[in-house]
Amino acid sequence: MIPATRNGLLFIGVVFHIVYLQSIFDIYFRSPLVHGMTPHKVSLDPPAKRLVLFVADGLRADKIFEPYDNRTSGHVEELAPYLLNKVRTEASWGVSHTRVPTESRPGHVAAIAGFYEDVSAVTKGWKMNPVEFDSVFNESRHTWSFGSPDILPMFAHGTSDRGRMDTFMYDAVYEDFAGNGDRLDTWVFDEAERFFARAIPGGSELHTLMHQDQVVFFFHLLGIDTNGHIFRPNSEEYLGNVRYVDSGIKHLVEQLEAFYGNDGQTAYVFTADHGMNNRGAHGDGHPDNTRTPLIAWGAGVAKPDTAPAGQIASGHDGFSAGWGLDRYARKDVNQADIAPLMASLIGLNFPLNSVGTLPLSYLNATDEFRARASFTNAMQVLEQYRVKHDQKQHTEMFFKPYAPLHEPTNTPDHMLTRIQGSIDAHSYTQAVEECQRLIALCLEGLRYFQRYDWLLLRSIVSMGYLGWIAYSLLFIFRAYVFPESTASGAVVYRSSSPRAIALLGGLVFLALAAMFYRQGSPLMYYAYAAFPVYFWTETLLQISLVRQIAATYKQMSARWRPAAFIVGYVLLLEALVYAYFDRRVYSVAFVLLATVWPLSVSAHFRRRHKGLLGMWAGVCLLTSVFTLLPVEADDRLGLVIASGMLITLSGLAAWHYSSTFTLAPPGSSPNRARQAIALDRTLILVNTLLVAAATVLAPLTSRETAQRGYLPRTLQIACWAVLIISSLLPLLHGSRLNTAARDQHFLYRLVSLYLAFGAPFVLLTVSYEGLFYFAYSVVLLLWLTIERALYHERAENQLLTPPMQTRLSRLEPHAPSSAHSAPLLHKSQSALPGRRLEIGDLRTGIMFLFFVNVAFFGTGNVASLASFSLSSVYRLMTQFDPFAMGALLLFKIFIPFFLVSAVFGVLSRSLELPPFSLFLFVLSTTDVMTVNFFFLVRDDGSWLDIGMSISHFCISGLFVLFTIILFIFSHVLVGSVLIPSASGVSIKKQR
Repeated sequence: MIPATRNGLLFIGVVFHIVYLQSIFDIYFRSPLVHGMTPHKVSLDPPAKRLVLFVADGLRADKIFEPYDNRTSGHVEELAPYLLNKVRTEASWGVSHTRVPTESRPGHVAAIAGFYEDVSAVTKGWKMNPVEFDSVFNESRHTWSFGSPDILPMFAHGTSDRGRMDTFMYDAVYEDFAGNGDRLDTWVFDEAERFFARAIPGGSELHTLMHQDQVVFFFHLLGIDTNGHIFRPNSEEYLGNVRYVDSGIKHLVEQLEAFYGNDGQTAYVFTADHGMNNRGAHGDGHPDNTRTPLIAWGAGVAKPDTAPAGQIASGHDGFSAGWGLDRYARKDVNQADIAPLMASLIGLNFPLNSVGTLPLSYLNATDEFRARASFTNAMQVLEQYRVKHDQKQHTEMFFKPYAPLHEPTNTPDHMLTRIQGSIDAHSYTQAVEECQRLIALCLEGLRYFQRYDWLLLRSIVSMGYLGWIAYSLLFIFRAYVFPESTASGAVVYRSSSPRAIALLGGLVFLALAAMFYRQGSPLMYYAYAAFPVYFWTETLLQISLVRQIAATYKQMSARWRPAAFIVGYVLLLEALVYAYFDRRVYSVAFVLLATVWPLSVSAHFRRRHKGLLGMWAGVCLLTSVFTLLPVEADDRLGLVIASGMLITLSGLAAWHYSSTFTLAPPGSSPNRARQAIALDRTLILVNTLLVAAATVLAPLTSRETAQRGYLPRTLQIACWAVLIISSLLPLLHGSRLNTAARDQHFLYRLVSLYLAFGAPFVLLTVSYEGLFYFAYSVVLLLWLTIERALYHERAENQLLTPPMQTRLSRLEPHAPSSAHSAPLLHKSQSALPGRRLEIGDLRTGIMFLFFVNVAFFGTGNVASLASFSLSSVYRLMTQFDPFAMGALLLFKIFIPFFLVSAVFGVLSRSLELPPFSLFLFVLSTTDVMTVNFFFLVRDDGSWLDIGMSISHFCISGLFVLFTIILFIFSHVLVGSVLIPSASGVSIKKQR
């Protein structure tokens, strides 16, 4: 049954949305890994005995290939002369295209294991493996790896023989975001030099092992990524680190060649796991993050394909137009293609789960070797297809095979026979073409089986979200629009045939459960089916209430009004969906709020509140600017100082006028009253001074850290002290955590919260975010003031005067102010705290939803944390800790939400609405956006589209849980406040 209490509804809503959040990973991003395949390797002798892999973490392709205009020396130079010389003389090169998430772990997995780790698996572990997978390292005879403790252990952990891979790692404390990150690469190069020195004496076990075939050396170079996070990719530190890596690789290659006596049996591969955007972040699908370099040279690698002078070689486009490499063919690959390339160079089994296609253009080998290597690649991918095919055939009730590989003359066996025949007949070109075709069909077949259950699952999930909307809206109608439907908690409006409806729902669920059981589906599938069956069964059981809603609508004299509100609300939700892709929608909305809303109120209200509406228009227009600004803004300490000064000045103004909104304890003596008011005013001043301290500390800490190369301890402690003290003050004074706290004026409490969070926000600001915080806070306060004024005007017109003081902390019903107001209230409304919902109240809910979304996108795209600069936290900590840094970044992002939820809580009580009524309405209907994003999720196309679609759905799907937590948190923060009515309210009806 539909729960009788809002807490029951909220509990069901939270569980439902958490469960359904997993749905896109079960539908769109199920793990591609299958097991039970037979390994395959090229049957001919490999061209190389050993492989050396360099991964420059965080290196963008353009930063190593393009000429660098050194303004200090006045010359244009190459940052990587050694590697670029390889490109011109003996290397094959191109751009390696990565996939989202563009993070270190999935990037290394793609390059070394040959498959794209599914997005859901990335959340299950930072350093270790959420799933077991095969890799080039695991297939090697032995691998020696040097570098970061964040990367090496996950491959060592995944090897079938733990003794097969040695790891040489620096301590985690080295990963400090203060100073130049090239020290990490220095450690790797120095450790490698010491390692080769230890191996020089002949006869040792290490010397013997290193001279065997199928060995791999892996060098993970993290300095470039570190400097990119600290100084940005266009900085001298980042570019200088590229130059340093180039020289370090040159020295290391010379040392390695000398160790092996220049035997020409070593293959080298240089690449990166991901790139980096101009703001020093990565993770999403921006091209700066997905385009990485690939340079291969040495044994078995093709020499450069050079075009005649004056001509442009193949593979080039506008991206590489200015690199000066037009004569040398650019051979782009997908990142997963690197794994089969490395395996073929030294004769390893291709990684079992690899979906990469061997880039034959990188191989310097005979036609027969190319054909057999391509044949091995095809058989390895076909093995995965066959396992997947057999699994589906065994579990599906009405199995449909992949048609292109099920034709009588085009089965995999027929194709393998033709390929083998072509090889035996020395028709190697034809064999390669057949292999490429088979690989493409197998990959499409794997994709077909990945999408096999899409239609059914997407239908179930869609019905679940639509069912939740109907289910929760019926609760709102019953509890807040038709309160007469509830008597002492007993539910009315039940169907006349509940058993038949319940039986029908049970049969539908049993049918779906039987099908899932036959298919061996995960337990989550049963949960996906249970929710829509439950929601729609309950909706049908409430059919009498639906009829009552329809009958009430027919009796309305202005039936166009609710219809217009519904249409307008749905259009707004669709506009907010579009705003996820284009932040300028919010700018347009602010302009409309600045111009249209003041014109929509009564002429009397405009005359009476001319100054208030003028301020509203001005601040809305000011706030509209922020969603026009670029997300990737450089550090601007001047803007940080300006924002801190604005917040400080506003705090001083609030302190000056605080005597008008500070209240003495009721019944206190004059002396006690003066002391209480003095304390409240002093706390406002303290909060203001903390903002001023943050305004000084923020730029000072940034400059000192840049000059000294490390974060000064004294400044770090001062920043932490300001952040902690300022954040704790509202908890210790006036919140519900302080049981001895007295009632405060609502404006005093909101100002205190604004100033308390102002100091941490300034400390975590790197550009214009602080100015947004100031403008956003002012526009929220003006919204609250206008809504209260509109309500009081309506109260005058209806002879209904709000109570003089309303406690936000109490839920008791309000007694009518006047006998005149009694007929306007339903006789049973005393069972509810406040009044019932009306059509006009929906505007307030719409405004709340709008301001929540503005908080999401005001200074960045919260769908991608890469839009928020990680350098925000460098004033507090520089040693790399993804969880602590992420927590600080999220705290900064959440601060605007604390404010909007606090203002909305005060506003709801100011309008005498039942607690959570408008809040529940917003939560019930925002899944219209979630359904949009559910069908917009992409598992193909550009990496940017894939990553952003996942982020958008997760944000919308978690909106219920996120807003509930914020609402509870703000309820605790706001505490017990007094909301006085406007002065001079007349109970005389205006005509």
